Amino acid sequence: MLSLPNRDELQKWTPVLVLVALIIFFTVVNPNFLSLRNFARVGISATPPLMIAVGTTFIVIMGSIDLSMEGAVAVCAVVFAYIFMALGGTLDGWAWIAIPACCLVGAVFGLINGIVHVALRIPSFMASLSMGFVGIGLSLVMTGGDRIRVEDPIFRALLTERYLGFPLMVHVALLVLVAAWFIQSHTTLGRNFYAVGGGEDLAHASGLNVRRVRIIGFALAGIFYAIGSLFAVAQIGIAETATGYNFMFVAITSIVVGGTALWGGSGGVWNTLVGVLIVNVINNGMIVMGLPRYIQDGVLGVLVIIAVVLSTDRKSLAFVK
Repeated sequence: MLSLPNRDELQKWTPVLVLVALIIFFTVVNPNFLSLRNFARVGISATPPLMIAVGTTFIVIMGSIDLSMEGAVAVCAVVFAYIFMALGGTLDGWAWIAIPACCLVGAVFGLINGIVHVALRIPSFMASLSMGFVGIGLSLVMTGGDRIRVEDPIFRALLTERYLGFPLMVHVALLVLVAAWFIQSHTTLGRNFYAVGGGEDLAHASGLNVRRVRIIGFALAGIFYAIGSLFAVAQIGIAETATGYNFMFVAITSIVVGGTALWGGSGGVWNTLVGVLIVNVINNGMIVMGLPRYIQDGVLGVLVIIAVVLSTDRKSLAFVK
């Protein structure tokens, strides 16, 4: 006799079912939605926010929150562009050094973010939000409000070169996602993230250096923000203060909709992938339907509320903060 799925099983598979339902719905509305060309568009738009959301996922698994990604992306993009252009402006020469330099800047930014949160005992959402503003201001000072063009065809090949119908950046992003999954599931650091999110006091009592794990988590997230900034620059060929615009909303929305619990200890990068696809399928489908942007944002806001309601056992919460 078949048994009905329990609450945990429903929560686990609901995001995937929602994604499939959305694809079916938009295909019925407009058959052109179900085409390789359109899926490639979804992949292009999803690639930068996926990298950023993956970095944030590590923070959320620990039970913290990171709202600094827009500032981090802006700083990383601008620093990358300056170094890239200063070293010849092409990957044919020494400009490739700008790529690891960008990742280093992201790691340092995240490290400072984590130290501010942990050492000064400031709540993560406030510390990271403040650091985000610092990053945006710093990038504005570096650029003076100008745009830095990156037109190297080799670098832009991340967007222009296609394999199996999808741009190269989509394939690279999937490789980075696999690396993130490996860190999450097959390293001591990844297991420590879950331990901290599952109960900080218990993790501390078991001998885990919780403060160090949190700081390393923020530094690791910064590296993924840097990778996201590289993809964002490759998409439009421009680095500026606004490069990270709207990534905070998309990243947090994707994490929540994908099923990673905001209180930590569960979920992961594959959940985030599904969440990013749901957000981008909705945006793309509504564009295909000709709906204005403000309706898209409203729908995503409602979707976040629904996702939180479905994933939270409010009876176990004494007070909703």
